Amino acid sequence: MPFSQTLLPALIGLGTGLALIVAIGAQNAFVLRLGIEGRNRTILPVVLVCALSDAVLILAGVVGIGAIIQAVPLALVVIRIVGSGFLIVYGLFAAARAVHPKALVTADGPTSITLKTAVVTAVALTWLNPHVYLDTVILLGSVANQQGAAERWWWAGGAIAGSFLWFFGLGFGARLLRPFFARPSSWRILDGIIAVVMIALGLRMAVGV
Repeated sequence: MPFSQTLLPALIGLGTGLALIVAIGAQNAFVLRLGIEGRNRTILPVVLVCALSDAVLILAGVVGIGAIIQAVPLALVVIRIVGSGFLIVYGLFAAARAVHPKALVTADGPTSITLKTAVVTAVALTWLNPHVYLDTVILLGSVANQQGAAERWWWAGGAIAGSFLWFFGLGFGARLLRPFFARPSSWRILDGIIAVVMIALGLRMAVGV
């Protein structure tokens, strides 16, 4: 196949995927916090959950699952209610950490979050967010299907690659910020931002915006 039917759609998909996921959100904030702690045993499964979930959702959009989601709006309502409650509670926990900050918990120190809790949280932040179905499945799926029959799969591959690049870069690159987060005051700032982001997204989700 010529460049216009293979690599070009893949590059466009890569750019579109990155443009959609590179934003301050609940999922990214959670990955960032884990990445700063530098725990490979915890961060690797979490970034895999996030990236593989995106891959599944993007492929679902390409094969037309977005039309089914649009036809069953009640499912999104249930997800919105549960997801908003989860985000608000998580935000309140982050606010509590901001009030009583601690110094950096490193990979050599005691675990601040178990592997199971980290993975379950990542799954919840991903799949209980109704916007992920609207943006990733319906929006990206619609754009992908505007490509040709073969080109759409190259486009989807590019978007999936963008997701993997972002989450692995965020998760494993965040450790570069560890010197800054050696001070409790830095954690107060980060957890304060996370609390605001989580609660704001939860409230916005609750009212259906």
